[in-house]
Amino acid sequence: MSENLFLPDTNSRVEKYEALIPQIEALISTESDLTANLANVAAALKEGLGFFWVGFYLVKEDELVLGPFQGPIACTRIKKGKGVCGTAWAEKRTVLVEDVDQFPGHIACSSASKSEIVLPAIKDDEVKLILDIDSDQLADFYQEDQVHLERLMKIIETKL
Repeated sequence: MSENLFLPDTNSRVEKYEALIPQIEALISTESDLTANLANVAAALKEGLGFFWVGFYLVKEDELVLGPFQGPIACTRIKKGKGVCGTAWAEKRTVLVEDVDQFPGHIACSSASKSEIVLPAIKDDEVKLILDIDSDQLADFYQEDQVHLERLMKIIETKL
């Protein structure tokens, strides 16, 4: 895999996902180190789709601990059930938030974040890590984002 992403010249996020996900899969297919893979996934999503913040939180004992990310500095630790990330962990499901200010208990790591999608990676029926993507635009995530990102998480789960 080269160090460049090849993306269609389009404003269609779906077309970008369809081009990007196979490249990410190829990028991480031969690497066994989880940190390296997560770092490249975060970079590819940030570069390829232009999100405000893209990163991972890893489950370590009773907290989510900040892992590889792209964007401004972030919260380092999040308790289970707290904020959007902690909710996705506790409920073992994707959480899509159109307006983070309306989400009960939202943890504001950055005041510039307006909407968010958070997806868990599950192995042996336990959440092992969380993918957190923030936008600086309200209602910037849709069902199509969830479908494509859940597909990506299935690929990441094979590396756990």
